[in-house]
Amino acid sequence: MNPFVIVGGGLAADTAVEALRERGYDGRLLVIGDERERPYIRPPLPKGYLLGKEDHESIYVHPENWYADHDVDLLLGTTVRTVDPRAALVELEGGRRIAYARLLLATGSTPRRLPVPGADLENVLYLRRVGDSDRLKAAFTEGARIVVIGGGWIGLETAAAARLAGAEVTVLEHSELPLQKVVGREAAQVFAGLHAEHGVRLHPHAEVERITASDGRADGVLLADGTHLPADAVVVGVGITPNVRLAQEAGLEVRDGIVADEHLRTSAPDIYAAGDVANAYHPRYGRHLRVEHWANALHQPRTAAASMLGEHAVYDRLPYFYTDQYNLGMEYTGHTEPGGNDRVLFRGSTVKRQFVAFWMSGNRVVAGMSVNVWDVIDPIRALIESGAELDDAALSDPAVPLDSLLP
Repeated sequence: MNPFVIVGGGLAADTAVEALRERGYDGRLLVIGDERERPYIRPPLPKGYLLGKEDHESIYVHPENWYADHDVDLLLGTTVRTVDPRAALVELEGGRRIAYARLLLATGSTPRRLPVPGADLENVLYLRRVGDSDRLKAAFTEGARIVVIGGGWIGLETAAAARLAGAEVTVLEHSELPLQKVVGREAAQVFAGLHAEHGVRLHPHAEVERITASDGRADGVLLADGTHLPADAVVVGVGITPNVRLAQEAGLEVRDGIVADEHLRTSAPDIYAAGDVANAYHPRYGRHLRVEHWANALHQPRTAAASMLGEHAVYDRLPYFYTDQYNLGMEYTGHTEPGGNDRVLFRGSTVKRQFVAFWMSGNRVVAGMSVNVWDVIDPIRALIESGAELDDAALSDPAVPLDSLLP
């Protein structure tokens, strides 16, 4: 019998093979990844691993012997050249062909490149793989001048790591505040204040003209207004692009990722998608949704694995992500887009950076975030899932237990 083949060597691929074995699949399993590292978890890369708090071995999903113990074949450092849905084959670089019974595309994403002159210089750094984190760690030294382009989660996490290493850090943000488009003005001010307090220079409304160079290395960033910021290294964090080439060339439906249904089935028979690359239909929201965070790569492949085995499984879990920066820990669950909520309620103190925020649509919570408040994400999730109509005063009052607001 042909194997179940998983293309991609990250957490989503590893979760899928684990789930298949847990569900009793005892056939052949092959994981094909283009990195030489066995599957590892990416969130530590801008956090504990970059800060030197976690060693190399700690980032792996499973110990090296786990794969042999579970009869999982790893084909690492290998690129899949094409997928042929009609013949149910994948072709590798070099011409080798492998027939599959089921195929899971967990190909992840790639950092978006900065479209300006100088963006490919040696010390212009991106963060996606463990080698990228190693290069950042080497660049983040006492007194080094680091310019971070992009004030999203990756940009701020790397800025925090650089400051904690003693580097001089400037963050360039296209908007007025970092994260403003993601969490709104008031919550964004919390993160801006945190970084300013730790000595990061925030540069709003920044338009990068080019990255300047001397002796073949980046030496600064030139902005459209003529400002030149000297730099020993430049970190770029301006988003990611889903890796859809294989799916697109194979004729699968692609639209901001590989289009899949709520069972993680793509438009081609026996082909599934999960993780960053999957633009899957989400029953709760009544639309397709592509989620780029760790929790999606951890949970979504379990639904894909069940579907690959012919079981009825639906992925309707709320999106979730977290961040750690300096002494701030944050968790967020739910989903909202510009125009998807009409106000944000806060319980606790944004000044003390100890609060819970609720994104509201009418009297219903659509998303929630806790900052340095722990053990509340489950009741926040339950409030969102309940669809209950809630009173603003009770929701904003720290003395009212969130559990008590559930219907």
